[in-house]
Amino acid sequence: MKLWDKGTTVNELIEKFTVGKDRELDLYLAKFDVLGSIAHAKMLQSIDLLTASELTELQTELVEIYYTIENGNFRIEEGIEDVHSQVELMLTRKLGNTGKKIHSGRSRNDQVLLDLKLFTRSEIQKLVDAVSELFDKLMAKAEANKQSLMPGYTHLQVAMPSSFGLWFSAYAESLVDDLVLLKAAYQITNQNPLGSAAGYGSSFPLDRQMTTDLLGFESMNYNVIYAQMGRGKMEKTVAFGLSSVASTISKFAFDVCLFMSQNFGFVSLPDELTTGSSIMPHKKNPDVFELVRSHCNKIQAIPYQISLMTNNLPSGYFRDLQILKEVFLPAFQELLDCISIAGFAIDNMTVNTNLLADDRYKYVFSVEDVNKLVQQGVPFRDAYQIVGGQINAGTYEPSREINHSHQGSIGNLCLEQISDRMKDIVQSYEFQNMENAFAFLLKRH
Repeated sequence: MKLWDKGTTVNELIEKFTVGKDRELDLYLAKFDVLGSIAHAKMLQSIDLLTASELTELQTELVEIYYTIENGNFRIEEGIEDVHSQVELMLTRKLGNTGKKIHSGRSRNDQVLLDLKLFTRSEIQKLVDAVSELFDKLMAKAEANKQSLMPGYTHLQVAMPSSFGLWFSAYAESLVDDLVLLKAAYQITNQNPLGSAAGYGSSFPLDRQMTTDLLGFESMNYNVIYAQMGRGKMEKTVAFGLSSVASTISKFAFDVCLFMSQNFGFVSLPDELTTGSSIMPHKKNPDVFELVRSHCNKIQAIPYQISLMTNNLPSGYFRDLQILKEVFLPAFQELLDCISIAGFAIDNMTVNTNLLADDRYKYVFSVEDVNKLVQQGVPFRDAYQIVGGQINAGTYEPSREINHSHQGSIGNLCLEQISDRMKDIVQSYEFQNMENAFAFLLKRH
């Protein structure tokens, strides 16, 4: 079955190529296709394209299909082109002509746009929850290790005193900004395209505000051409949000791999979280973080893949957009898996609490000693020359005293303020609006 079937037989080779992976990938979208159809049916009844009894029949059957999907018993049958065709076929089998009415005022173009936006909103909610949990783990580690000093580096050279509290909470605060960026992508996603049809609207008096409210959207894409132009733009914008989270986690993973090496020895994982070598019996490899790093770097490429697939397309729909699903839809679960396993490893990570006693790190205190001379009245440039001369002469001995008190420094991590920022950004997503809308649509009648 094809929604566009006019009785013409399509060449089998052409059909296989043009359908591509849609039947497989559309399973990601299935339950959202149903939710969109419930809202659309309610709107059709409000403009007298469905009777009240037809709406009741459609709603009842669509809710049953939704829970079939939720229970893992839904499939797109052989010979059925996509999820939209499968759902309409199931309705028609049960309800006859009533099932055939569901597509009035819609095109597959705005239907898949809607499905993608509903799917993406839901996945962003999962991602925000997962990032919040990872944030909490990092902050707990920062609090527990705020007194444990470590060397800070610039150019991979020993630079100034740092602490594990400072290191862990740096990545926690980075996640806050990642969610700020993702929030912008969420706002672009949270606009209703339904009613734009094939990109030029419909002669039916569609109530687009009604479906916007029913689906819990913040607003709608008002211009129907722009709604269609949003295909690809939404995916790319959200992919940049995913990329930002992935970048933070990838950088953290690189640090862990470096800090676990014997030349550093800053952190360690229990044996059961590492792998070994087939030839070197002493090896404890941080494979989990190496794979997290690689997965996250792969995710960072997705916005550019989408750009290359869409950047030379004019306005209007083109089949090129179908391929976006292949890189976009699976990316959420890949990132969620990375967040989950990184969080598990962080929970089990141990830090070395006596690093700066080692003489190899004595120069980390040089700035501290310059500053002490300045506090005694020596001009900074002269103090710098004094300590630098001692280092060059091999006579420098650090005082090993540290007193950092300003906001965001070793002695004042501002963990409470960072936590407050995270709470504020998470609450600003207002996911409850989406949840309430879905609950209302799925009420059995």
